[in-house]
Amino acid sequence: MRLVLGQIDVRWEDPEANARRVTDALQSVRPEPGSWILLPEMWSTGFTMDARLACSRAAAVATEAQRSWAAQFLSRVVGGIAGMDAGRPRNRVLGHDPSGRQWLAFSKLHGFSPAGEHAAYGPGDGVVVEAADDCLVAPFICYDLRFPEVFREASARGADLLLVLANWPARRDRHWRALLVARAIENQAWVVGVNRAGTDPTAAYAGRSLVVDPTGVVRADAGEGERWLSLDIDIGEAARWRAEFPALKDRRTPPP
Repeated sequence: MRLVLGQIDVRWEDPEANARRVTDALQSVRPEPGSWILLPEMWSTGFTMDARLACSRAAAVATEAQRSWAAQFLSRVVGGIAGMDAGRPRNRVLGHDPSGRQWLAFSKLHGFSPAGEHAAYGPGDGVVVEAADDCLVAPFICYDLRFPEVFREASARGADLLLVLANWPARRDRHWRALLVARAIENQAWVVGVNRAGTDPTAAYAGRSLVVDPTGVVRADAGEGERWLSLDIDIGEAARWRAEFPALKDRRTPPP
């Protein structure tokens, strides 16, 4: 399974510029057919609390761009795109397959209250697990990473690939790394964290996108700054490790 992580320097509230920059980068990277192209949370605007912008023009630009890249590179494209869902603005993950069809949709479960996200965007309704390319994938967004119970629900439903798309500030970078590794170890799953680089009006972002295997070994670290990272993973390692060391089977659900 080929992963292509776009650790991009997002231009603040400028969806057209961000779409052009990703298009130019992908023309250079040239992902192989069948790749998974992964982009950060709110990749077309940055972590804006202007839900009207994020869910209207920016959402339209980003959705059309993802459809185009998926078809052009015969790949799956998964990125953070805010949008309207059930009548409310939400911070979302959308995925498009090589035909351009949307196959994955998830809304962030935990609004980041220190930034007022809980007031600007409604919370998602629950964990999402979808089958694709011989794996079960569960997407999450940034602040969700601090809540291990939702990751546990995903692994209990068989997820072997846990995606975390983020705008995670550099000042809490050590938390980002520690929590991604912890989620991999405790769920015996691949964990892929895709963070942005650069700055916005409120924060600086170190990047440090990671790919962590089901035993907790960091297989790839994108480092700091804008970078595209490509690597192959064996999704079957999750099932093999779960069979060899069946910790998930020993889990006991606490009484209510």
